[in-house]
Amino acid sequence: MASDYKKELFAALKALQTEKGISREDAIESLKDTLLTAYKKNFEGEVNVEVDVDPEKQEFNLLQIKEVIDDGGMIDPYSEIYLKDARAINPAYEIGDKIKFEINPRNFGRLAAQSGKNKSTQLIREKEKEAIHARYEGFEHEIVTAKVIREDQRFLWVAMPDGQEAAMGEKDRIPGEKYKVGDPIKVLINRVEDSSTRGPQIYVSRTSPELVKRLFEQEVPEVYDGTVVIESIAREAGDRSKVAVRTTDPNLDPVGTLVGPRGSRVQAVVNELNGENMDIVEWVEDEAQYIANALNPAEVVDVIFSPENDNEVTVIVPDYQLSLAIGKRGQNARLAAKLTKFKIDIKSETQAENDPKLQAILEESAKYADEDEADQDQWDDDAEYNDAADYLDDSQTQPADDQAKTDQQKSGTEEAESASVSETEVSSSSASEQTENKDLSAEEAKEAEDEFTAALNNVDYQAILKEKEEQDSQEKNKEKNKK
Repeated sequence: MASDYKKELFAALKALQTEKGISREDAIESLKDTLLTAYKKNFEGEVNVEVDVDPEKQEFNLLQIKEVIDDGGMIDPYSEIYLKDARAINPAYEIGDKIKFEINPRNFGRLAAQSGKNKSTQLIREKEKEAIHARYEGFEHEIVTAKVIREDQRFLWVAMPDGQEAAMGEKDRIPGEKYKVGDPIKVLINRVEDSSTRGPQIYVSRTSPELVKRLFEQEVPEVYDGTVVIESIAREAGDRSKVAVRTTDPNLDPVGTLVGPRGSRVQAVVNELNGENMDIVEWVEDEAQYIANALNPAEVVDVIFSPENDNEVTVIVPDYQLSLAIGKRGQNARLAAKLTKFKIDIKSETQAENDPKLQAILEESAKYADEDEADQDQWDDDAEYNDAADYLDDSQTQPADDQAKTDQQKSGTEEAESASVSETEVSSSSASEQTENKDLSAEEAKEAEDEFTAALNNVDYQAILKEKEEQDSQEKNKEKNKK
């Protein structure tokens, strides 16, 4: 076997190892497979062969393995050796031992070597594909800084930090953004696909909402460590994004944290996305308030949930705020709907007043609200009475000296005594109201809200509308009769 072939093959393995990231062990295994394949292709039936590789000396040897057998019983001379012949090599050999012989077949020439080299290259490429796929599969949805290298009809090609190429499709490019060869851009690793023909292919994006989240993680330490949580992102890349945030620290303003001092943090993200507008809104558990926040900067008067569909709401805004709430080409309303996952119908106050069905919902809501308020007032009155009675009962247990003073004070007129009792009741009432307001637990308030919602969902709006029409008709008839 020519030594120049050995040098050539080891040089190729070293280049692939350093440039493509193939491990030394994988390269050696590929070389072994290469030589075995080439040998078996030229010497059919001889399977008892292995390869010994010395990467330091850049040498490899083909070894034939023979088993020591008793003299006179040989069946296959390629795999067996007599005991006497074995002991001629080393007297310590016994029957059953394995002996390795270096071989250098005459017919194992350049043609077989080239075939082996091709096989080695194929195996190394497969290892390379596996390494690329394994390396990038764990980094999906992560952000990296890549460099633009070229553009064709289908993709913009960028070089990853390790030199691996990645593709960016048309839908993953920000509209209107221009790219020049050599420009550094931040991209999101969207997915890694493995193809049997092309190998692993990395796809990156500049339009994914996840890119906005990763950029804020880089700019805002509180987002990175989880103190501020980005709950939802709605994005129309290149134009506008809405980001809903909350905080796990009650003393921290989540919106102000993302905006940063003088807007420095959000401005860094905007600059990276070439001027894309950012609306930062607070995420809250109250869905009505969350929807109102999502429609920022528009002012919201009321949010009415549909009794027929839990995911539909009607939002009422002042007449002069209607266009602002809807936004240019409906963008503000569209992004708010994506952000909150609600179908949002926006109406001005005038439109709401002229909508009979909507007015029926509002009237029914007001009725239940009045009933709840009346129940609360009765509850407060009962508590007030009990507190006043407790106060008067306590006055009967005063010490003797205090009681004597009280008796002297009662020497006045009946009107003064009555006024004193009235003042006591008023004072107790005020204390009772404060106590009861504190005792009203969040759980009781939630139960009242759930009862109201359940009642609202059971409203027969058709019956209400019919009743309202009948009342209007009766009033018109009365007016005609008067005339």
